Amino acid sequence: MNCKHHLLLKGFLLLLAIAFIQLGIMNVKKYIASSSSPHPAKEFTKPHIETFLYTNRSSCSLEEAILTKQHVPQNELDDIVKRRAEEYRQHQIRMEADIASLILAPANSPLQYPITGFTIPPLKKSIVPGLALHAQQRKVYKVSLSVTSGVLSVEDVQDGQQVDGQGQSELTISSSNLTQLNDLLSRVSYTSSVYHIRTSDLVIFSFEDHLAMFPITIKRQSVPVLFDPGNDINSQVTIITKTFLRYEELKILLNSIRKFYPKIKIIIADDSINPRTVSGDNIEHYIMPPAKGWFAGRNLALSQVETKYFLWVDDDLVFLSDTRIESFVEVMEAVPELDILGGSMAGDPFQFILEYDEGDEEEGGCLSRIYNQFHQPLPGFDGCVLLDGVANYFLARTDAVRRVGFDPFLTRVAHSEFFMDGLGQLLVASCERFSIGHQEHRFEEQYINYRDQTQADYSKKLSHHFFKNYLKYIKF
Repeated sequence: MNCKHHLLLKGFLLLLAIAFIQLGIMNVKKYIASSSSPHPAKEFTKPHIETFLYTNRSSCSLEEAILTKQHVPQNELDDIVKRRAEEYRQHQIRMEADIASLILAPANSPLQYPITGFTIPPLKKSIVPGLALHAQQRKVYKVSLSVTSGVLSVEDVQDGQQVDGQGQSELTISSSNLTQLNDLLSRVSYTSSVYHIRTSDLVIFSFEDHLAMFPITIKRQSVPVLFDPGNDINSQVTIITKTFLRYEELKILLNSIRKFYPKIKIIIADDSINPRTVSGDNIEHYIMPPAKGWFAGRNLALSQVETKYFLWVDDDLVFLSDTRIESFVEVMEAVPELDILGGSMAGDPFQFILEYDEGDEEEGGCLSRIYNQFHQPLPGFDGCVLLDGVANYFLARTDAVRRVGFDPFLTRVAHSEFFMDGLGQLLVASCERFSIGHQEHRFEEQYINYRDQTQADYSKKLSHHFFKNYLKYIKF
């Protein structure tokens, strides 16, 4: 390519980039103009900048999937759809990510600024770092900055220095001396004007035809909540389980635990119809209302855990000689980002991933569970993989799982639903070699009658997913 063609192509690409940036600026300026009049609903709204933000929203569908709306009572559908839409709107406001997670920097711009932004506490004044102008000689240098949810100022302005808009959302700085202008830019401060613990603002920085944007994250600092791990496995881990009409199985489980871990705390949530006494050293047995449910029991047991980790086991499992809780803890301590680490039950790792497409705002998303797949190996640990869901035998960080919780609506058949709720919030892995045994199934008619899911239960569950998880299609 000769120099002439190269320059023409470079000029075209630069013009195209400027056009995209100006389109984004126009959208933001429209937002600023529209938000100048008081309106309660706009108090915490962030500007929508399509040019600068990646969106994964689309209409979704799945082959052989279940249309959840069909399981909603049809005489209530219209009202439920309206309520669902409003709850989803509020959910988006609460969970919306920091503004402009992806920002395009204009090429060859004379503007210097913190392209990835910076973080400040709400209502606190903070110097905007890194602002400067690098331009060729001019008679007058003039730059402007504007924000939407705060005010801008220049600290320690001297007489004769041209600064307009002090303490307002738009600030203009002028000088015939570039060094003096950059000195003023180095003292520009930002203060948010609305208290919020987690929100953001967008700064528009301009000079002549050059425009730039960068985000300000406004975030209240949180206090660490730590668990003292102590000195041994008994102070690191609590074993929790839920039982219902299976006292014989529970007894076998407890005996097997005590064979290898005689002092570890065990917490049992029990919603049996006619509860029996379960006692023993360092065992806590909590009686629930009859048939209250699977996930309600998990929540109850989890609420009483005082250790950094808990090990979840079903009441019909059995500890083996190679069921070593220490192995779980070793991996979790080595990989602090991990929230849940599963193992295999009777040789079955029960591994799966979840594929989710958020779909469109009216209809909802699509969720599919895919068995025997994983995302990638867990680095540094042979035989361990990263995925989205594991068996009913896993070690978990107590604080992480409490943030997600177990939906008490799900009373009979539930497991994967917890991992659905935790998608994107919990980092999950599984090590197939971390094994536990499974007791032989014992037929018990009363238990089966409660455990088996009726068609009515199935429809209620799908209707629940329609509203709660905002799903159009689901595929188990």
